Amino acid sequence: MSISAILLAAGQSKRMRRPKMLLPWGNTTVLGKVIETIHNAGINDILVVTGGAKNEVEKLIANYELRTAYNQNYANNEMLASIQLGLQAQKPEAQATLICLGDQPQVEERSVRIVCEMFLANKSSIVVPSYQMRRGHPWLIAREFWEEVLQMRAQESMREFLNNHGKDIFYIEYDSPSILQDLDTPEDYLKHKPK
Repeated sequence: MSISAILLAAGQSKRMRRPKMLLPWGNTTVLGKVIETIHNAGINDILVVTGGAKNEVEKLIANYELRTAYNQNYANNEMLASIQLGLQAQKPEAQATLICLGDQPQVEERSVRIVCEMFLANKSSIVVPSYQMRRGHPWLIAREFWEEVLQMRAQESMREFLNNHGKDIFYIEYDSPSILQDLDTPEDYLKHKPK
């Protein structure tokens, strides 16, 4: 069964004050680290949704074999619009897709694998990792729910979508806060970046 990944990298990085996807992370960049982690977990079809810093991000990821989509509406409600754009661009064979954050270089290969394995084992339509009762990323949504997401309006959020589908969600209790950690501010970056 084919699982793809939508990697959200369309933000404007306002609080970081510079494009956070391009920041150094070990021997790569923040976005490069996320791509490598997802790929190493066995996901070969990765679609990166760009927006802010589009040209720089596309140049950065040119070395990877993946697809991109540009969210022209990235300045307004970029997460829902980016997910919708990513779903529209999915290949016919994809049965489910992971929703991944481009500014989450702490994400672990193990968490990506567990989410995918639980989908394949339980055939749950939505699989979400949680840490201390808080939902994290990446999470997975099966094709049967894509059309509902595509019909959502700009003022709606994925949080509302998940709240409305509590009975459809298979939660994985994860043992690390890495599924919650993303980089929003310079302080976040300095705190988490590899020494």
